[in-house]
Formats: sequence, C-alpha cells, structure tokens
Amino acid sequence: MGSVKDLAVIEKPSGEKEGIGEFIFSDRYSVFDWGEMPNHIENKGKALCIIGAYFFEKLEEMGIATHYIGVVENNRVKRIDELNEASNVMRIKLLRVLKPEKIGEAYDYAIYKKERGNFLIPLEIIYRNFLPAGSSVFKRLKNGDLKLEDIWLKEMPFPGQKLEEPILDVSTKLESIDRYITWEEARDIAGLNEEEIREMKEITMAINKLINREVEKAGLINEDGKIEYGFDINRKMIVVDVFGTPDECRFTFNGMPLSKEIARIFYRNTEWYKKVQEAKKKDRIRWKEMVPPPPPLPPRLVELISMLYQACCNEITQTQFFEVPSIGSIAEQIGEIIENP
Repeated sequence: MGSVKDLAVIEKPSGEKEGIGEFIFSDRYSVFDWGEMPNHIENKGKALCIIGAYFFEKLEEMGIATHYIGVVENNRVKRIDELNEASNVMRIKLLRVLKPEKIGEAYDYAIYKKERGNFLIPLEIIYRNFLPAGSSVFKRLKNGDLKLEDIWLKEMPFPGQKLEEPILDVSTKLESIDRYITWEEARDIAGLNEEEIREMKEITMAINKLINREVEKAGLINEDGKIEYGFDINRKMIVVDVFGTPDECRFTFNGMPLSKEIARIFYRNTEWYKKVQEAKKKDRIRWKEMVPPPPPLPPRLVELISMLYQACCNEITQTQFFEVPSIGSIAEQIGEIIENP
C-alpha cells in the first residue's frame, strides 16, 4: 500500500462488483517523501486505525456513505464500541484503481470518461482552515500558479493566518509526482459533472466541520487535512482511504504541531535534511540515490511521539484505549526536547 499502511486484498473488485480489503496500519512513518524511516512508533498503527474508524462511524451517523465496514479484532469485524482493545486492522470495501496512462510527461485520463462506477476518483481534496508558514499556498501565489480569487481571498495572506472561511484545494492522486490543479481540470480528468464536483465540495466542508468539532474536545486545532473519494458500483460518491487522523490532518496543540510533524521539525535541523533538499533540486526523480540513509530519532523523542498518537486516540474518541498521560503533558515534554535538541 505504501510506506505507512498496508492493504490486504480479501476479494478483488471488478467492473461489476466491489471487493473487500483490510487496511493494516503500521508503526512505520515517512517524512519528506523518503519512505520508511529508521524508527517505528509503537502503537501508532492502532491509534490511527481507531481514530479513522471513529470518524467513519460519525460520518455514517450523518448519512454520508463511505467504504468503511468495521475494525477487525480476533478475526471478527466490530464497531469501535464493541472492541476489547485497540486494533490496527480496518475492514473496507475495495474499489478499482484505474491508472491514467502516462504518455511522455503527460497523463491520459480517458479511461475515466468510459467507466461509470466502482473506482477510486483520482483526486485528493485538501481543506484549509489556516495557512501555516511553509504552506504551498504561499509559493503558488508567488509563482502565479494560484490567484487570490481562486481561494476566495481579497488580499495576500500571511503565514499563520486563520481563514474566515475554509478554502478547498484539489490535486492529482495517481501521478508519479502529484500536482495541484484547478477545479475545471479536476472535473475534466476525473470525468465528473458539475453536480458531482458540488457534492464533493459539500461533503468535504461537512467533514471539516466534523473534525473541527471532535478534535476541539481534545484541545486540538484542525489546521488542514485531505479527503479522498470514490464511486461505488452505482456511481454513488463515497469517502475512502482514511481521514481525521494526525497523519491525514495538520493538528496543533497550543501552537505545537502534533504527530510526525514533530519528526519533521527534528530532521530539519540535521545535515541529512540539507542533503535531501540539495538532491531534490538536482533531480526530482532520482534524488534518493544521492542521499545517505536518515539518522534515527532520539529514543526519548520516539517514545513521546508514540505516547502522543495514543493520547490523541484516547482524547478524540473519549475512550481510554491506551494507558498514557494527557496530550498537554506529553506536548510539554516534546517542546522541551525540540527547543533543546
């Protein structure tokens, strides 16, 4: 599946039938597009699985369709309130992944105009409630790739700005290097009509509000996040992959970024990160061949990041799945390490 989560196929999907699969959330993590990093974050997979399941079940209560079936414990599929302990396995309905054909440097998405349903929509939808320093929005505005009217702003934003209304972005999903695109291009390449684009935007806004409401209980701020969609066999739009977790969203606590963003902060102060940046400038495709393996994180920082994932799970779901301190207590200790590496 990828560097941080695996997919077990139980039944393959076809043109006439959805399949069944299981996400196996690992304790691996990735930063800066490197892939699997040296350390594993204990119980990260279980925490992400439970948070993801929690939000899927909330969507069901709202009448929004998803590919979620349940969480697997001892070979039984359960709702999270039926679990005896946290699990890292989620059962899902599987859709087909129709790859666009690469022709030179371009991609041909003609297949999406021929198929009616039962496939992953090749787009990633990003909602933004804040514009933190380093957000791609600033670079795209500066380069002219994005206009203020595209994101409903009247004047140039500043780093850290809280937006009066959320803005939505869209990018490709299945290209070798995904890119931000306009909504017109998104509609065209995915073979969508205006009503389907409108529905996608409305569901994304509803999900954003849901995440905001739920994470506020844990004292977290939901700055931005991503959502993915597919069509079922009848071309009904459904929410797929996973959302609302510290890996899919940018959460902060009293201004401190949470989850693997902490690892990013640590690595930005290393020589390895400088070599990564230099290599990417030289060759966007083969840059990893020019860079040595990353150094491991300090053991105590690994332990604290692990505890943070678990605490986020406890406090978002308001269920004690893990025996760990509060988010506030853990964040304070992480702050001391980051400030005094």
